[in-house]
Amino acid sequence: QVQLVESGGGLVQAGGSLRLSCKASGSLPSRAVMAWYRQAPGKPREVVARSSERGTITHADAVRGRFTMSRDNALKSIYLQMNHLKPEDTAVYYCTVGASWAAPDYWGQGTQVTVSV
Repeated sequence: QVQLVESGGGLVQAGGSLRLSCKASGSLPSRAVMAWYRQAPGKPREVVARSSERGTITHADAVRGRFTMSRDNALKSIYLQMNHLKPEDTAVYYCTVGASWAAPDYWGQGTQVTVSV
């Protein structure tokens, strides 16, 4: 069983920055893909960024150039540095892991990010 624990969310003004962290425990799937998803009120979940086991990282168009995902396999952790935050980035952010980023096997409990105008 894999457990994921996110941290680092909070309230920030537009233009500010936050850094999310996610630490996994347990045995990760082979070739585990780790990703950050978010869900805003009244909207479906969307992938924000994803990382292959080898560290190939892809960011969604909506956050490219503002957010940076990184991964540390030794620590079983991923991070999301969020700069130039906008009110539309307000959402619950989830860490995921699985064999496929599109259908994760495990989800964290989520961390709230709120960006005020």
